[in-house]
Amino acid sequence: MKGYKIHRFGGSVLGLLLAGLLVGGCSSVPELKPSAHVEREARYLIGPGDTLNIFVWGNQEVSGTVKVRPDGFITTPLVEDLAASGKTPSRLARDLEQRLARYIKNPVVTVTVADFVGRPTEQIRIVGEAAKPKAIPYREDMTLLDVMISVGGLTEYAAGNSATIVRVENGKRRQYRVRLDDLIKDGDITANVNMLPGDILIIPESLF
Repeated sequence: MKGYKIHRFGGSVLGLLLAGLLVGGCSSVPELKPSAHVEREARYLIGPGDTLNIFVWGNQEVSGTVKVRPDGFITTPLVEDLAASGKTPSRLARDLEQRLARYIKNPVVTVTVADFVGRPTEQIRIVGEAAKPKAIPYREDMTLLDVMISVGGLTEYAAGNSATIVRVENGKRRQYRVRLDDLIKDGDITANVNMLPGDILIIPESLF
């Protein structure tokens, strides 16, 4: 990207890979438009680090709060090492009912997510010249403006209008330019676009 560079990746392999995505210049990267069609089934998939409230009707002693382990499994009273990552809360509730049926007659289970982290494929990652670069859980109908609020906006060195979103579509990685300066500094709502799970927002540093 002529005139810009990627900054503050700490020498990580991820940083080198993302920097490589930008080779060739912004002029060849299409702009992502607000009217771009976004289609995604509105359901949350549990991921490692999520905190789950598990309620078994009429059986308070086996109800409680558990955290999904890094390996994606949970352990509850009477149920050990049950896979949770990648499942919807309702799917996990049905699996718990099946396991608990060995000990409880006709168990009825409700699972709710109390603290969201999400699987990496459900997260949005922000790298480069954001005030607080990080990965954040995807929420339904999340927009670029929501993401920038979550990371505290841009640094003073950011080349906001040269930022890009890397997105996987139909199994292929694609890159789109977004106009962060226009959105944040000028309040141009036409620069606000929908985000998708797994998006990577790359914000380069201006050299000038």
